[in-house]
Amino acid sequence: MPLHQSVLLNEVLEWLDPRPGSTVVDGTLGAAGHARAILERLGAQGRLIGFDKDPVALEEAGKVLAGFGENSMLIRDDFRNLAAQLRQRQIHGVDGLLLDLGVSSMQLDHPGRGFSFQAEGPLDMRMDPTQSLTAREIINTYPKNRLQELLWNYGEERFAKRIADRIVDTRSKRRIETTTELESIIYQAVPAFYRHGRIHPATRSFQALRIAVNDEVKALQEFLDQAIALLNSRGRVVVISFHSLEDREVKTAFRQFSKEEKGRILTKKPVTASPREIDENPRSRSAKLRAFEKF
Repeated sequence: MPLHQSVLLNEVLEWLDPRPGSTVVDGTLGAAGHARAILERLGAQGRLIGFDKDPVALEEAGKVLAGFGENSMLIRDDFRNLAAQLRQRQIHGVDGLLLDLGVSSMQLDHPGRGFSFQAEGPLDMRMDPTQSLTAREIINTYPKNRLQELLWNYGEERFAKRIADRIVDTRSKRRIETTTELESIIYQAVPAFYRHGRIHPATRSFQALRIAVNDEVKALQEFLDQAIALLNSRGRVVVISFHSLEDREVKTAFRQFSKEEKGRILTKKPVTASPREIDENPRSRSAKLRAFEKF
């Protein structure tokens, strides 16, 4: 199995419909799987502008896209700053916008980044390693009610209160420093029946922490606020989300754009991965793609 598999790759190409000579923005470059496939469609006159705030991801993406030369432009920044970055470069309209809101394999599978409880690592979870807020700070300093709210809102964790109680009780005796420590605390906090469900009982809490550390929901809202103004006529925006909260944000924004007669929703229902893709890449199971076209 390759190190990284781009989720819904064929579906992205279908709904984004990148055409020769057009300009497309990939706001979440990651391992550049989507970007490479898009660039192959854009041809010699096309251009892809890729954003990522993770310097490691940006460096790896640069290697993958090196053969495309000046047809690819890579920018280290959060996609929430898209409009300002394009304006600085005198780019006033684009033909496509793509976001893949999942965490890349290179982040999940590197214990030192602290995104996963599968191996011991520091409670970090920063996509941008220069920012100050880490998962360690949240776990060790946020008040109990704020922790509970975070786990419920961002993780839809039904046992948020029990987990928050156990975290606060544990940290009153010692600081919680590692991913495996936190995983154990969560495991002990939840009822016995919950420990043997379809997903690991720490999955939702770790997801919630990652979203909080990286301010992902607010960043998505800011991106969507900018999207329509940046698109040329017949330009498309495609967003892949992995969390119902993010999917709701996209669905609501697209409905509002349609209501304001700025364009049309292309996907009446979210596009999901095929059984074959889920079998080959289990991380695609929760992926939902939505697409919108500007008039």
